[in-house]
Amino acid sequence: MFSDVLETISRLFFIFALGFYWITTLQWFAYRYERAVLHHTKPFWNAIYFALPLGVYYFVIFAALPAWFFWIFFYFGYSPSLFLWYRRLDKKLVFTNRVKRFFAILIATAIIFEFARNEIAAPLILTMIISQILENFLRLMFKRKARKKLAKTVMKNNLIVIAITASYGKTSLKHFLAAILREKYNVYFTPGNVNTDLGIAADINNNLPSGAEVYIIEAGAREKNDILTIAKMCDPQYVIIGKIGKQHIEYFKTLDAIAETKRELLLTSKLKRAIIHESAAKGDENEFVSVLKNSALNCVKSDLNGTSWELAFGDLKFALETPVLGSFNALNISLAFLMARELKVDEASAINAIKKLQNFDHRLQPIKTPNKFILDDSYNGNLDGMIAAIELCKSYNGRKAIVTPGLVESDDESNIILAQKINEVFDVVFITGALNANILCENIDRIKRKRIFDKRDLELILSRETRSGDLILFANDAPSYV
Repeated sequence: MFSDVLETISRLFFIFALGFYWITTLQWFAYRYERAVLHHTKPFWNAIYFALPLGVYYFVIFAALPAWFFWIFFYFGYSPSLFLWYRRLDKKLVFTNRVKRFFAILIATAIIFEFARNEIAAPLILTMIISQILENFLRLMFKRKARKKLAKTVMKNNLIVIAITASYGKTSLKHFLAAILREKYNVYFTPGNVNTDLGIAADINNNLPSGAEVYIIEAGAREKNDILTIAKMCDPQYVIIGKIGKQHIEYFKTLDAIAETKRELLLTSKLKRAIIHESAAKGDENEFVSVLKNSALNCVKSDLNGTSWELAFGDLKFALETPVLGSFNALNISLAFLMARELKVDEASAINAIKKLQNFDHRLQPIKTPNKFILDDSYNGNLDGMIAAIELCKSYNGRKAIVTPGLVESDDESNIILAQKINEVFDVVFITGALNANILCENIDRIKRKRIFDKRDLELILSRETRSGDLILFANDAPSYV
C-alpha cells in the first residue's frame, strides 16, 4: 500500500517536472511550439531534460523492468540535474496567469490519468492541447476588448496612434519620438520591449491613460502576419518603418520576407502618413508614404561625446546634434524628427529636444567608474549597431575590451564580419555563450580571446583580466539558453 502511494506521488512529481521544463522553454520562445522545438539554440536541452527521461520511463515499462530502476534515475539523476539547470539560468520562469493556468490543467489531467496508471505522456499532451485552445480563446477576447477600447478612445479624445517597427532599434526610436513629441503633446508609449499583439493589448486594457494625446506602439514580429495583426487591432494613423536588416533572418529566411512583414504596418485602415526607410520601400509608394534615403543623412560624425549630422529631406536641410552615442542613431532620430514635423511640433523645439536626448539603459549607455570606462550596449543585437559601437570605441585612447556572445538570430556571414571588426579594434575579447563561439574564435586572434562558460563568473574574470583605465564594451547580452 505504501509503495503504491509513493509510486503515485513520484509519477505526479515526474509529470510536473517535465511540464516545468516545457513551460519554461515555451515562455522563452513566446509560447511558439515550432520555435521551442525547431529553433531552440540549445536543442540538446530538449533531449536531455524532456525526451531522455520520457524515453527511460517507457523503456523501463516496456522492458518489464522493476519500477525502482526508473525512480532511482528520477530522484538521483534527473531531478538534481533539472534543479541545477534551472538554478544556472539567468532568465527564469515568470509565473504569469498563463503559466498558472498551465499548471492547473496539468495537475488536473495528471490526477485523472493516474487512474490509468503508468501514463506520463498523455496528461502532458492533453495539457498542451487544452492550454493552447484556452489561451487562443482568451487571447481573442483580450484583443477584442483592446481594439474596442482604443477605437473608443481615438473617437472620444482624438487620440493620435503611431506605430513603429524595424528590424532593430524600435525601442530607441520609440523613446526618441516620445521625447520630441512631448514638446507639444501628452505622450504615452508601450513600456519596455512590449511589441507583441498580446503585450500591446494588455497595455491598452490596463495602462493606457485617459489623458494621453499620443499613443506610440512598438510592433515586433517573428512570423508573417504578426504585424498585420497589430495593425488591424490598433489602426494607427501614423507609421514609422525603420531600417530592415538580417535580425531574425532564421525565421524569415530572406530580407524581402522581413521587409514585407514590416510593411504590414501600412495596411492600417486609417493611415494618414508613413515615414519609412528606403530598405523597406518597394518603389511604388502611394501619396501617404514618404521614404527616407541613406543619402539624406550627410556628414555624420560620432564619438564618445555625441553625434552630429545634416538631414536633407525634400528642399529642407536641418543641422542636428545630440549627446546620444552611435552613428546608427542618426537614422532613428531623423525618422522621429520628421514624424514630429508631420505632427506640427515646432521645428526649433524639436531640434532643442534632440540636443537633450540621452542614451537609454543598456543602449550604448556610458558608465564612468573611478578606474574604467564602461559602455553598456547589452540590448544592441544587430550588426549595424554593433559595428557602429565598435567604431565608436576606436577613438578611445587606451586599452579596449569587449564582452559579447556575437549576433543572435542572425547568420554566420554577419558573425564573421562582426568578429573581424572586433579583432581589428579590441585588445581583449571575452566570448560568452556557445552559439557563436566557434565562429568568433576562428576569426579573432588566439592571444586576444577568452571564453566565459558561466556568466556568473563574468565579474570575477573581468576584475582579474582588465586594468585600470580600460574601456569595456558590453556588446549584446544573450540569455543563458543561447
